[in-house]
Amino acid sequence: MAHILAADDDRDLCALLRTALERDGHTVRTVCSGGEITPALCAWADCILLDIMMPGEDGFAACRRIRDLTDAPILFLTARGEEGDILTGLGLGGDDYLLKPFRVSELRARVAAHLRRASRVPGPAARRVVRGGVAFDLAARTAAVGECPLRLTRSEYAICEYLALHPGRTFSREQIYEAVFGYDGTADASAVTEHVKNIRAKLRALGLDPGPLVTVWGVGYRWSGE
Repeated sequence: MAHILAADDDRDLCALLRTALERDGHTVRTVCSGGEITPALCAWADCILLDIMMPGEDGFAACRRIRDLTDAPILFLTARGEEGDILTGLGLGGDDYLLKPFRVSELRARVAAHLRRASRVPGPAARRVVRGGVAFDLAARTAAVGECPLRLTRSEYAICEYLALHPGRTFSREQIYEAVFGYDGTADASAVTEHVKNIRAKLRALGLDPGPLVTVWGVGYRWSGE
């Protein structure tokens, strides 16, 4: 099973996280602040749970510091559900968020879904495709606009790839969340909205404005261009 690292200054919650995730066979380590997350722990962890409001180095600062040290999915555990906070966390490289108080069953399912996605490997048909001015290397899981790399987080890339491989089709936020993360996201598919904002900003920075990621108002999103 997986190695899970949880950072939260609530010791009772840390004990709950440990009990819940060890039930699924995972090995869990807990720390009480972001500053305790070392490069060695980043290398050890297959998934990282970060509280936002911690003394010393908070979850945002920790995510900013460690994102280049690990490809592991990072999930924020937070009582702060304001759009600005969510956008900040996902913009720093977080993959998802779970609002406190949350159900233990949802936590376990969400962690399992991210671990499944992180462990996927490209099949033998992996190839390079170009959609809407963006070139995707499906084997390396990278994207570029012309000669310029499109620097996406793992989750941002997964959303772009999914939509680009179904050009012209419109998907709801819930459909995208479930397809990309492998979990029914009816409660927190708003994470997709925040990821889309970040993706569009990165596309604009490389001259794609308007870009291929199109909003279909009241329905969802689609990728335009062949």
